[in-house]
Parts: sequence; C-alpha cells; structure tokens
Amino acid sequence: MTLQQLRYIVAIDDHRHFGKAAEACGLTQSTLSLMVKKLEEELDVRIFDRDAHPVAPTAIGRKIIDRAKVVLFNVDQLAEMTRSEKETLSGPLKVALISTVSPVLTPGLFKHIGQQYPSIALQTEEMLSGTILDKLRKAEVDMGILAGPVREPGFLEIPLYHERFLAYVSPDNPAYAQESIRAASLFEQPVWIIREGLRLLDPRDLKEGPITYERFFEGGRVGILIQVVNDNGGLTIIPETHTGFILYSQQHCIRPIIDPVPSRTISLVLRSDYIHEAKLNAVVDAVKQIIPGTMLDNVLRKGRLTL
Repeated sequence: MTLQQLRYIVAIDDHRHFGKAAEACGLTQSTLSLMVKKLEEELDVRIFDRDAHPVAPTAIGRKIIDRAKVVLFNVDQLAEMTRSEKETLSGPLKVALISTVSPVLTPGLFKHIGQQYPSIALQTEEMLSGTILDKLRKAEVDMGILAGPVREPGFLEIPLYHERFLAYVSPDNPAYAQESIRAASLFEQPVWIIREGLRLLDPRDLKEGPITYERFFEGGRVGILIQVVNDNGGLTIIPETHTGFILYSQQHCIRPIIDPVPSRTISLVLRSDYIHEAKLNAVVDAVKQIIPGTMLDNVLRKGRLTL
C-alpha cells in the first residue's frame, strides 16, 4: 500500500469515473485500474463496484476511502509543516506598520532580523490601519502591526505591547504649570492632531470621551506634532514609546494624563490561515528586544508563540 494508491482511490471517489480520475492523476485509465486492483488484492476487498453507473465505492470501500482522506490530510499537513519551517527562515517577509509605530519598531526589526535571520528579506511599509487590513485580506503583506483591537473575522490578533498616551505641552500653555493633566481638561482647549490632515481639534468638535488612537492619529509622524507645538504653542498627545525621540532639552514639556490614564494596545495581525510560525516568532523576538519588558503583553513574556 502506498500513499499514491490512496490518492488514486480518493480521486476515483471524487470523480466517480475511472477515466476522469485517471486524467486528474496524470495516468492512463489502464494504469489507474491496475494500481487500484493491486490495492484491492493487498487488502483482499473490493473497494469499488465497477458495475455501478457511475462508479461507486462498496460498503467497506467507503470506510477505506474515508480513512484514506484522513491519512492524506495528515501527510499533507506534515509536509506543509516541514516546508514551513524551512521557508520561514528565508525569503521575503512583508510587514506593514502604522506611522506612529513604524519609527519605534522598524530600525530594531531590521537590526534583529538582519543579525539573527540573515536569509529573511524583510520589507516594511507605513500604511493607514484600513489599508493594512485590506492588504492582509488580499495576502499582499504577511503581517500588520497596528493599534488594536481589530475584531474582524479572518484575522489572528496577537497583542504585542501596551503604552500610555502622554501630553506634550508648550511652555506658553497654562497646562505646562501642572504636574499632570486630567483627561477631561484636554477637551477644554484646542489640541493638535493628525486626522483629516494636520490640524487643531477645536473643543467644540469634541464630545468628552475616551482618548483613542483613532481619535487623534490617522497618519503622519508624531515628530511633526511635537515640532508644531514647539513653533506654535498649544499641546498635543503622543504615544509613550515616542518619548525617546524627544530631545533631552524638551523632555520637560511631557506631562502624564490621568483620570483616566489613556492607553492603547499595539497588536500583530495575521491572516487566520497564516502558517509560517518561525517568521512570526522572529518578529516577536525583535519586538521583545525593542520594547521595555514592562510594556510587553504577558503572552509575549511566556516564550515562543504557537499558531
């Protein structure tokens, strides 16, 4: 008994015709019939009733074919798993990131993967969240890193890290005199944001509510917001991981936001049928080297991820 013989009887069951099954298997009909006959002789049973029109399995043949399908599925999964482990250590890896995450993670991704997995050809690109999800659906990128939760079918979402939002305040702004800023008071004055373009968000445009990524950042670089505040006054809101990009002489402009403390979760998003586990863990390992351990999701701290 061979795996190929099992594939032949499954093909005959699918097509219910020896000629069509032979064509699908790339064989002559006589060769296919001979291979099935040898299997029947080995098992000492009739798998197909050749007198039936169309061809149909016998009662015992039905059981054999059903078992053959399970065996072939497991064999194919084994082959795919082996192929996956080899492939994921080499070849292209396309990662899309939102713009407020890209400057934080991209340099470290290239450094870690370049050193640890030199055969992986990493490609990164900044995109809006909606574009990332669309390209994942179309399998045009392998992974997306964006603010979660995504909550859409067809995706696997892995939280990477959690970070607070902080206020960056001009010394000319009254809030600069405060050690911390209550979340509600942010809505009492204009706030520089990047949404529908770089603009001042007027208090009249806001209803008091949670401070979320989507509310303040649609695209663009956080560094632009900081420079705008430096040159024009006012205040803006920045993710915690961007404090490292702020000059030492400007660190005094950062204020925590309290009551409540706003935050976001950055997640790695994949298609639910993604199989390259080694590449997934290569990216996760890189994130662990970049982001402080206190900010990492508990799942990441436990070690290797399994799809």
